[in-house]
Amino acid sequence: MFQVRYVLAAARLLNFTRAAAQCNVSQPALTKAIKTLEAELGAPLFHREGKKILLSDFGRTLLPHLQLILNETEATRTLADNFRLLNNVPVRLGVMSTIGPVRLSRFLAKFQTDHHGVEVAVTEASAEDLKSRLESAELDLAVLNVLDNQRGVFTVHNLYRERYVVIFPPDHRLANLTAIKLCDLSGEPYVDRLSCEMREMVMAVCAANNVTLYARFRSEREDWVQAMVLARIGFAFMPECSVTLPELLQRPLVEPEVSRTISILSIPGRPYSPATAAMLRAAKSFQWPG
Repeated sequence: MFQVRYVLAAARLLNFTRAAAQCNVSQPALTKAIKTLEAELGAPLFHREGKKILLSDFGRTLLPHLQLILNETEATRTLADNFRLLNNVPVRLGVMSTIGPVRLSRFLAKFQTDHHGVEVAVTEASAEDLKSRLESAELDLAVLNVLDNQRGVFTVHNLYRERYVVIFPPDHRLANLTAIKLCDLSGEPYVDRLSCEMREMVMAVCAANNVTLYARFRSEREDWVQAMVLARIGFAFMPECSVTLPELLQRPLVEPEVSRTISILSIPGRPYSPATAAMLRAAKSFQWPG
């Protein structure tokens, strides 16, 4: 690369002495480096006429390519410096689609304040899809509910615990209760959240307690579930941080209480980029509510 810089400086100034001064080397060192490059390329880049030099035809042909090499080198160095200094460096974060934005948005806002140069790209998907993408290096980190023991495959750091609540419209017959027992809901019209990773467990608890739920509406989309509840189609079970419509009432589910633990996952032994390492440290040290 120093040979390329010397050639470009000499071509610009048409004087080896001034080119050497600009490159902060001695004139003999610059001349020797250019001669070495010419020998390797097999043709002269310059014609020497005493102290005067002129570009050869070969030199004129090669000059744009040498300039491109220098430009790409400088761009590569800039990228490397940005990577090291966390400037314009992306973190690919996967988030399970059933996780609400309330707590994560507060964390991400603080992370962006503390790390101005890090760009965060969030991908929403199911837990299984996120695990697959994390293993194939399509994601750097993933935030999800680990239902089974994944600690051999992933490094798991728990972030916060989240209760399940019952949501219903303001004029619902259960609105005056401060907590909801599962038996209170038997026979009530129900909006079924099909994308919930704990759906089968909740249904099993209902069956074990002889609670009958009549699903009047089913959807994989959290916004549709909440909209249908607000439209008085029925009640729904939701994680407390997933409720985004302020008009909805929510009450904790008790007897039995249902909760989940949200964790951040990475691949053990996989090197982190500086930006990914910074996000992981920030997630571990953040004061998560609850």
